[in-house]
Amino acid sequence: MSGGHVGDALAEGDEVLTVIKMKAQWPAWQPFNVRAAPSAEFSVDRSRHLMSFLTMLGPSPDWTVGLSAEDLCTKECGWVQRVVQDMIPWDAGTDSGVSYESPNKPIDSKDKIRPLTSLDHPQSPFYDPEGGAITPVARVIVDRIARKGEQYDTPETCIYSNWSPWSACSSATCEKGKRMRQRMLKAQLDLSVPCPHTQDFEPCMGPGCSDEESATCLLSEWVTWSPCSLSCGMGTRSRERFVKQVPEDGSGCSLPTEEAENCVVNEECSPSSCLVTEWGEWDICSATCGLGMRRRERMVKTPPADGSICGAEVLEVEKCMMPECHTIPCMLTPWSDWSDCSVTCGKGARTRQRTLKSPVELGECTEDLEQVEKCMLPECPIDCVMSEWTEWSECNKSCGKGHTIRTRVLNMEPQFGGDACAETIQRKKCKIRKCTRGQVNSDEKKRRKEQREKRRSKQGKAEVSTEHPGCKMRPWSTWTDCTKMCGGGIQERLMTVKQRFKTAQLSSCKDRKEIRACNVHPC
Repeated sequence: MSGGHVGDALAEGDEVLTVIKMKAQWPAWQPFNVRAAPSAEFSVDRSRHLMSFLTMLGPSPDWTVGLSAEDLCTKECGWVQRVVQDMIPWDAGTDSGVSYESPNKPIDSKDKIRPLTSLDHPQSPFYDPEGGAITPVARVIVDRIARKGEQYDTPETCIYSNWSPWSACSSATCEKGKRMRQRMLKAQLDLSVPCPHTQDFEPCMGPGCSDEESATCLLSEWVTWSPCSLSCGMGTRSRERFVKQVPEDGSGCSLPTEEAENCVVNEECSPSSCLVTEWGEWDICSATCGLGMRRRERMVKTPPADGSICGAEVLEVEKCMMPECHTIPCMLTPWSDWSDCSVTCGKGARTRQRTLKSPVELGECTEDLEQVEKCMLPECPIDCVMSEWTEWSECNKSCGKGHTIRTRVLNMEPQFGGDACAETIQRKKCKIRKCTRGQVNSDEKKRRKEQREKRRSKQGKAEVSTEHPGCKMRPWSTWTDCTKMCGGGIQERLMTVKQRFKTAQLSSCKDRKEIRACNVHPC
């Protein structure tokens, strides 16, 4: 917040409880892992519990990030314990630039404040031709710090350990800091009732302050160190802090608000030297309890002038110790009843469950929360399966009344009470033409002759032709094997043309086939 904005806020009088002025982070796009995130403390009360802040991204045309009227009071008249909000950039509507380093182009008629989008301009650092969401450029975290001596209401369903002793003050010099104590949640008897407050904070003053100074002069925390004054070798860097509360008598604070120290970017300055950033903050410990690891990084800002590889370390790893791990047995509900079988007949599965009563924060529970077992119900009925019907056979008579048949075969017998099989053979009457008396006698003679021919064929005699009007036929072939052993099958035999006379009609001189039923007894 600039000096003018601070004055505007203070002019609101009793409407504003706390005003914070922070030092700028420049440039705005410097990665967070190479600099510490700025922090500050502020107060709220029951009548002034809305938090707002605004900061400019610099350099940029008129882009900002911030929050407006964030309510830190809950619906139950308590205080929000933590707020985590990702920030996207907004356009203040006073400049028409499209990138971080665009030249100033003030707008005569001010536009409305609006969030930037990924489709604003192809030269924008947030441009995405597919129109996706903008990646957040910052994150604000607000943690509640309890006042000294403040007590928390503890639900009767939450069982805690005793509070640990207060830690040392986070400030190592004469400035305002905070200290912490912890307690463990041993059991949560009702999962529907949350168990809060396993950590407690309170403000404290670091060593070296006089009683008068610590009671009357309140300072902010130190902001991040400035970059080293030299890019190679020994230089200096500085940092600042601000007066948050002046003595009641109007006198100034005697505590320092600026300090400087020596810094070394590269100990040896040579063509093979490279310029690196300051170390970033340490990552969080890899373990939530016991021994873990943490790391921090820095970046190469300027590679060696001679084109060689930068030899400076850009990654550091060290061990970190978290509070002692406590092994707490799993608190589980009884097993539920077995579910119904997953099928209505045959083989299936059924399940039963139980739930974890103790919170996950107390340690990992390796007990099974679900069991599965096989179940067997009566076999499923299997219906009879039959093939499709064959085509109807030719009529068994050349004139007069006869019959034709069609058949189908059994593919699968019915099982476990399935539907029974239907018929496998069907007959129907057929009549080609009315037979004359001479044709009847002729047919009878032909039948007898065919029988004689058949007997001769079996005795190994030479092939004897069978007479047909207009052609000479070969004898009937033997009947084929029955297509089924039982349940109704079919047999067939053939008579083929041996010689056709010139005077023969095509309809009366052609190959013949006969079909008959066989093995019709039930299986």
